[in-house]
Amino acid sequence: MHPTISYLKHKNLLWQAHHTQQSDNGQHTGFKELDNALQGGFPEYGVIDIRSLLGIGELRLLLPSILTRQQQRQTELVTLIAPPMSINSEMLAEFGFALDQVMVVQPALTQQVLWSAEQSLKSGCCHSVILWHASLSVTQVKRLQLAAEKGHCLLFIIRQPRQEHISLPVTLGIRLSPSRVGIKAQITKRKGSWSNTSFNIYMGAYWPELSQAEDTNILTFPSRASRAG
Repeated sequence: MHPTISYLKHKNLLWQAHHTQQSDNGQHTGFKELDNALQGGFPEYGVIDIRSLLGIGELRLLLPSILTRQQQRQTELVTLIAPPMSINSEMLAEFGFALDQVMVVQPALTQQVLWSAEQSLKSGCCHSVILWHASLSVTQVKRLQLAAEKGHCLLFIIRQPRQEHISLPVTLGIRLSPSRVGIKAQITKRKGSWSNTSFNIYMGAYWPELSQAEDTNILTFPSRASRAG
């Protein structure tokens, strides 16, 4: 084998189509289908890009993992920045969150949104940050990635599923779409692997009300949680 190739493989800088890198310290997502697709779970820190329509269950998908992080890092916060909907505190409390460790930031100016995210990430006071933002540049994502590494924090960016030609330097990319059984997911970017296969994530274990009505063929949502995505 060529010495350059050996060096790159040793440094985990070379990806091979037949090889998928295992996640050594992944944080379980709370959903076995997603854990299996990620071969462990979410990364401990970094930037996760989630492309999703609003209100299809995208926030619910993150709650089990974030709750686990809150229980493990009890003195730190989960911060929600610029959410486009009202966050249902009653639903969060019923799910098990300590509300005094949940902070919602709604900047008055658009240019303050990314500043708030960067400061939260690198402060060392947050274990998780959820950011709603329409469009990001490569430079902006690199700054957020560095801030997340500095603060040992996990950033979830939720964006609309628009077509973009620029590949952002994120740790993980996931595309979500509605499903009759919960939500459909596709891993679009992940270090050490490649997959275009879509799969269903079943949410009935946490929200049994989130089920398909057999006679009407309509997806039924619980009223308390519907405002929180």
